[in-house]
Amino acid sequence: MNAASLPRTLVFGGARSGKSAHAERLALAAAGEREIVYLATAAERTDPEMSQRIEQHRARRQALGGRWRTVQEPLALGRALREHGRADNVVLVDCLTVWLSNLLFADGIAFPEMGPIVAPAAFTLQRVDLLRALQAAPGRVILVSNEVGMGIVPQGAVSRWFVDEAGRLNQSVAAICEQVQWVAAGLP
Repeated sequence: MNAASLPRTLVFGGARSGKSAHAERLALAAAGEREIVYLATAAERTDPEMSQRIEQHRARRQALGGRWRTVQEPLALGRALREHGRADNVVLVDCLTVWLSNLLFADGIAFPEMGPIVAPAAFTLQRVDLLRALQAAPGRVILVSNEVGMGIVPQGAVSRWFVDEAGRLNQSVAAICEQVQWVAAGLP
C-alpha cells in the first residue's frame, strides 16, 4: 500500500516546518481527478497577519492545481468530517492545533494565569466527536497538526494546558491514523 492510498494520515511538525505544503501535496497525489475538501480551521481573519497566512495557503493550493473546495469550520470538525468526507474524495484538515485553540477560547472565558484550567464544555464533546468521525471516515483523510511540546514548559497555566492537550490530541489522532509523518525543514 503506498502513501497515497492510506485512508488516514497525520502530518505534524513545528511552526513553519512545511507540514501544510507537504499535506497539500499528499492530498493532490491521492486525489487524482477527485475533489479535495480543505477543512480550514482558521476561518476567522483575526488580524492582518492571520489574513496573510490564509491567503498564502489559498495561493499555494491554487498553484498546485487540482479540484479544491474550501470549507471553513473552526469548531465542529467532527460534524464537518462526517458531512464532507466521502469514499470518492480526499479531505485535508488544516490544522488541529488552531482548532484546539478555537475550542479553548470559543466561550470568551478569561483563564487564570496560575492554577487549574477548566476546559469549556464544548471542548470534550467536540474532541470526542472528531475522533469518532475520524475512525468512521469512509475515504482518504489527511490531518495537519503542530508539535508544540518539544520546547520549554510554558509559564502560564493556559499555555501549559494547551501544550498538554495538543500533545494528547496528536497522540489520539495518531493512534487512529494508518500513517504519521513528521515534517522538518519542508521534508517528511
